[in-house]
Amino acid sequence: MSDTELVSLDDLDDGRATLFEHEPHTVRLSLAADEGVPVHQHPDRQIVFHQLSGELDLHLGDEVVSLTAGDVVRFDGDQDIAPRARTDSEALLILASSA
Repeated sequence: MSDTELVSLDDLDDGRATLFEHEPHTVRLSLAADEGVPVHQHPDRQIVFHQLSGELDLHLGDEVVSLTAGDVVRFDGDQDIAPRARTDSEALLILASSA
């Protein structure tokens, strides 16, 4: 059996879809303009957030990082996190164990 897995983002229907069953946890996040995700954390994770399309404000603790298509940011999941789309947006998130 091969370790290669292939997923097309276009085939995923859910706004928050998990791409693969195993580590690292990989998620496609789609938000409509002015839609957001409530404040939350991902303890013991390092997160890579790749903004694929649109514009989004990523609240990280007391900081706000404004992202546009093509931007990539890495951050610690132990802090408060709350993305909010300024326009229809899609992002790819990779959550890796920091242990």
